[in-house]
Amino acid sequence: MKIICIGRNYSEHAKEMNSEVPDVPMFFMKSDVSILRPGNPFFYPNFSKDIHYECEIVVKINRVGKNIAEKFAHKYYSEIGLGIDFTARDLQKKCKEMGHPWEIAKSFEGSAPISNEFIPTAVLDLHNIAFSLTKNNKLVQTGNTKDMIFNIHQLIAYISQFMTLKKGDLIYTGTPAGVGPVIIGDSLKGYIGEKEMFSVKIK
Repeated sequence: MKIICIGRNYSEHAKEMNSEVPDVPMFFMKSDVSILRPGNPFFYPNFSKDIHYECEIVVKINRVGKNIAEKFAHKYYSEIGLGIDFTARDLQKKCKEMGHPWEIAKSFEGSAPISNEFIPTAVLDLHNIAFSLTKNNKLVQTGNTKDMIFNIHQLIAYISQFMTLKKGDLIYTGTPAGVGPVIIGDSLKGYIGEKEMFSVKIK
């Protein structure tokens, strides 16, 4: 299973990070041990003092495909979930300064919480999926797939030029504005519409 994460896919998030809006999708990978299964807490790692949440719509690939045309991308997934791309912002800053890859800031153990369930695409308007994140019951992030710079089908077509997508692969499609830090004791809850998709305790 691959975890493919899209960076800067919402213009307002790019702005809050003082980053340029990309001309083509920008992606990076998380390791399989990054997945944090539902019901498990996130243990704050000792190598960072600035872990940030980034709530994202997640696409689960359901068949093998390579060089997938955008018009056929809908055939390669049938469910949508929600997740968090936890980021060690202090490590990421150092990586950027040194021109190094981001993996130590993005791909650490437990850094990719995933929702309790996935919603069939048949009951969703893929271009108008509202989602949100609360921290300690306070709304901190809201997003909608209509605001993506690159939509799901464009992402699948682009990624599949470079690597074969396989059943079970996950695409974290990017985060909207509103990212911020967590501390031990915090509680995060993610929603698609009004439906709670995950709950994560920070320990």
